[in-house]
Amino acid sequence: MTKKFKFKFNRRAFAYPYMIFMLLFIVTPLVIVLINAFLADDGSFTLKNFGEFFSNSGGGMTVLGNSLVIGLVTTLICLVIGYPVAYFLAKYHASNKILVLLFILPMWVNFLIRTLSTKAIFMALDVNLGMGTVLFGMVYNYLPYMILPLHTTLVSIDHSYIEAAEDLGADKFTVMTKTIFPLSLSGVASGITMTFIPAISTFAISEILSSSKIYLFGDAINMHFSKTTNSFGVGSVMSLVMLVLVVITNGIANLTSKDEEVKSVL
Repeated sequence: MTKKFKFKFNRRAFAYPYMIFMLLFIVTPLVIVLINAFLADDGSFTLKNFGEFFSNSGGGMTVLGNSLVIGLVTTLICLVIGYPVAYFLAKYHASNKILVLLFILPMWVNFLIRTLSTKAIFMALDVNLGMGTVLFGMVYNYLPYMILPLHTTLVSIDHSYIEAAEDLGADKFTVMTKTIFPLSLSGVASGITMTFIPAISTFAISEILSSSKIYLFGDAINMHFSKTTNSFGVGSVMSLVMLVLVVITNGIANLTSKDEEVKSVL
């Protein structure tokens, strides 16, 4: 006798809709991109798409290098600005939570609207659109993604560590560099990940705030998937390269978090 399948409404059942969603809108598109990367225009198997990208005949590697540099600069600026802000918010978190809300509010507005508004301000001030305005737009849009994980980590630090360092005679600078900053490295890693990946893959910000004069990796992917270019193979290869960068960055962030957990236990 064959056993009849009986659906049991338990906690596991709540995961089924999410699994179906992942299968349809995450796994399936990734499989399609992977297949397109190895397909020629006539539908045959080829490695020409990889050769075209890595040979830099279409300037793909140059664009990738420029995007990585701009992403690193954006992330560094966000970290330099975001860490003091996150520390200030964490210090006064208990007494004035409205300050945290002020930094979250911009994230409630669509980033395209924020970018168009920024461009309108630059145009009104007669500022020439170029690399400076693109960097400003990236920092403006991604700074909250640096501040929030840092703020969460700094708030969760046990204050007894700070008190112990002060009791042992450490000044404020030593407390910051030897106690607070090492304990917040997991937040730093999360903030870098949440800032660096969008910065190297963006295309709307660079296109709008430079009047299409600055060409980044996201712009290249968007161009290859457009109807006018119709080079899905090379675009798929570039998407896979971006996926590899995401995996590497997340892996480094996870290793940093695990090392910090081990140090805290020891």
